[in-house]
Amino acid sequence: MKKLLLFIPIIFLLAIPGYGQKNSDLLRQRNNAPQRDQKEILAMQYYRDQNFEKAVVLFEELYKKQNSSRYYSYYLKSLIETQDYKTAEKIARRQARRNSDFYKFHIDLGYIYSLQDEIEKANKEYRNVIENLPANENLIKSIANSFAVRGQTQLAIETLEKGKALIHKKYAFNMELASNYYRIGQFDKMVEEYLEYIRYNESALTRIQNRMQFMLDGLAGESIRASLRKGLLKRNQENPEIRQFAEMLYWFSLQEKDFEFALIQAKAIDRRFDENGLRVLDLAEISLENDDYNTAIQAFEYIIDRGNNNPFYLKARTGLLKTKFEKITRSASKSEKELKKLDKEYISSLDEIGRNASTVRLMRDHAHLLAFYLDKLEEATGILNEAIETRGAAPPDVALCKLELGDIYLFQDLVWEATLLYSQVDKAFKNDPLGHEAKLRNAKLYYYIGEFEWAKTQLDILKAATSKLIANDALELSLIIQDNTNYDSTTSELAAYAAADLLYYQNKKEQALRMLDSLQIITGMHPIKDELLFKKAQIFESLEKYETADSLYTSVLQVNPYENIKADNAVFRRAQMQEEIFKNKSKALELYQQLLTEYPGSIFTTEARKRLRMLRGDDI
Repeated sequence: MKKLLLFIPIIFLLAIPGYGQKNSDLLRQRNNAPQRDQKEILAMQYYRDQNFEKAVVLFEELYKKQNSSRYYSYYLKSLIETQDYKTAEKIARRQARRNSDFYKFHIDLGYIYSLQDEIEKANKEYRNVIENLPANENLIKSIANSFAVRGQTQLAIETLEKGKALIHKKYAFNMELASNYYRIGQFDKMVEEYLEYIRYNESALTRIQNRMQFMLDGLAGESIRASLRKGLLKRNQENPEIRQFAEMLYWFSLQEKDFEFALIQAKAIDRRFDENGLRVLDLAEISLENDDYNTAIQAFEYIIDRGNNNPFYLKARTGLLKTKFEKITRSASKSEKELKKLDKEYISSLDEIGRNASTVRLMRDHAHLLAFYLDKLEEATGILNEAIETRGAAPPDVALCKLELGDIYLFQDLVWEATLLYSQVDKAFKNDPLGHEAKLRNAKLYYYIGEFEWAKTQLDILKAATSKLIANDALELSLIIQDNTNYDSTTSELAAYAAADLLYYQNKKEQALRMLDSLQIITGMHPIKDELLFKKAQIFESLEKYETADSLYTSVLQVNPYENIKADNAVFRRAQMQEEIFKNKSKALELYQQLLTEYPGSIFTTEARKRLRMLRGDDI
């Protein structure tokens, strides 16, 4: 039945007048069509395998049989590879006579002469092409490309320059000229061509930026960087009204991470093209992310100065406070005067813009400042409770306030109140980085109070956290617990160390040091010794006693440096102090190199490699 059903439509179609005859003709044509020449298949295989001796024999037959430009190219290449220059010369000359667009074949002929060191003849052919250049844009590009692929870059440039005069088009051949100047290392001219192109093609700006980014990351990046900087400054001075040049200079400043100069450009563009501060706001946030607090502050203040009717005023006010908070809290030295001034700014800003769902994170930062830097725990707790109860507040913002409040409770030894809040966030954000952070803080809490088994169980879960930072912190604390509980089943030394660690967290640094000193007397060869020395070094560093801290970090390395888990931490901290505090560049370089060589699996290797390159002045 199925065969019959398939047969019926065919009979039906053949019954349509003309259908059967037409399709019969098509079938006959298809059956009579020559199969792909097996010689061509074999010749192409030899060519791909670079077996040119065999390829040239087959391509000769194919070329003579069909005389097509397709076979000509492969045949000529095979002849050149087998150094049969006379035959190559002969067929190139023949093609030039037979084709109206003889330019390519004359270039082929010139190239063959050059291979035989007949430079005068080669130049004659090349000059003939350039002197008879057609006023055809596509053909000029093709001719220039033919020169370029044969290593005649200067002739390609000459062709394109003459083509410009023939075509009378403002941006003709800019891209092609730029590529050729890049090949011969004339980066100033390359930049000029790219900038000339975007002058008349604003839509090409992103494409040129992407191309320049690729070049800046290459081996010639430093030279190109200098040429681009010079070219952009010149163009902006000469043509301040052309937006593309201003955009390009702003983009370049960001690539260089020169945020201070980028701010100058952002302000100029904002004023000239009435952007209402949006670009400056973006730059402020980028600067903050890159820890350039001074530029971020200037950028936020620029928007605030435009008045509270500006659509980005509130974002700028909150951004300014966040930046000042980050700058002060991350600073090695914090004056009480600065802290109190920032407290007043928080109060005045929140009074102006309101304590509501959009300012909950601002309230959290204010509470942190009060609790951990101004010792106003009760006031901080009140602010956080208000933030948590704020109607319409985003759940993640509320969760962050709960974590902050939990930290303050832990700071005051209110352990069970703290763990309750951590657990709430952990449960509400089970598979979220926020939940992982809550679980980590809860695990640390149990570690502080000596509940090591429960703490380690939670930490081992967090080793698989999506956040690398959380996973690394969990792994490190888990190893501390594991190493010290395996050695000492009573865990007395670990419990004393954890208690001292809690005192350090609570800013009771002198008490923490006394406890660590007492513990150091009885530790002997206990594996807690490296953690103990490292913690003391941390405390002295926070007290700005850098020489003592450096000495203690060095002592950490003398406690079986290849087995203790704090060795790489100690090397990295020493390197950072030499770089940032002691300004000893050579010592910092030595220590970063030591970390990379002796601790290749350390979590600090990426940052160490980056800092090493910066100190050496490498092109990063």
